[in-house]
Amino acid sequence: MTHSPTALGLPDTIRACLFDLDGVLTKTAVVHTAAWKEIFDAFLRRRDGAGFTPFDPVTDYDEYVDGRPRADGVRTFLASRGIHLPEGDPQDPPDRDTVNGLGNRKNAVLLEKIRKDGVEAYEGSRRYLDAVRRSGAATAVVSSSANCRDVLAAVGMEGHFDVRIDGIVAAERKLPGKPHPDTFLEAAKELGVPAAQAAVFEDALAGMDAGRAGNFGYVVGVDRVGQADALRRHGADVVVRDLAELLEVTA
Repeated sequence: MTHSPTALGLPDTIRACLFDLDGVLTKTAVVHTAAWKEIFDAFLRRRDGAGFTPFDPVTDYDEYVDGRPRADGVRTFLASRGIHLPEGDPQDPPDRDTVNGLGNRKNAVLLEKIRKDGVEAYEGSRRYLDAVRRSGAATAVVSSSANCRDVLAAVGMEGHFDVRIDGIVAAERKLPGKPHPDTFLEAAKELGVPAAQAAVFEDALAGMDAGRAGNFGYVVGVDRVGQADALRRHGADVVVRDLAELLEVTA
């Protein structure tokens, strides 16, 4: 091990690092936000007319959809507006007004935006991940996204993780998504590391809740949108604007 956990800005008991994808490793959170706003505003406009209350890309996104599995995001946001749609089927077409139909519509919009504009990784996160791998600590990516593997491949990070628990794996194993801790706990289990010796890296409030509920050894909040206080309230042990700041602490 060429780097100790403390050189990574972590307690010396940490043996594994569990990373969220969107907003932590890659600059895709903003794309997700835009896709959610597009589909929710179109739905609300059709339902309520021109006087509808638009989806707020900060408060609504942070509170109801960020970090959650797609269907949970649809369900939770609509419930906040007193709207309840039929669940439908996971294969519902994007033009169907069901929970799954709206979720599939959002995914279609997201993929189109990614195809048009591409995907980037945060360079500070790339540096930090490289340092973690050199340290000998185990690594996992834990994401609610069903597109996780494709996004990692697009930014050249697919081979950087020992374990991947994403939306597809979670569905296959019937793991509830964030804010439940199950996906993070599954990653730690696959790595053979107890939760108390694993660090969680998250930018979503739901991810903070998952880290706290799972009793992980350390929870790092990544503040990309000015919500440091909220991240701390939801369980972050430390909040940084970029993961490279953790390296600078002990540089």
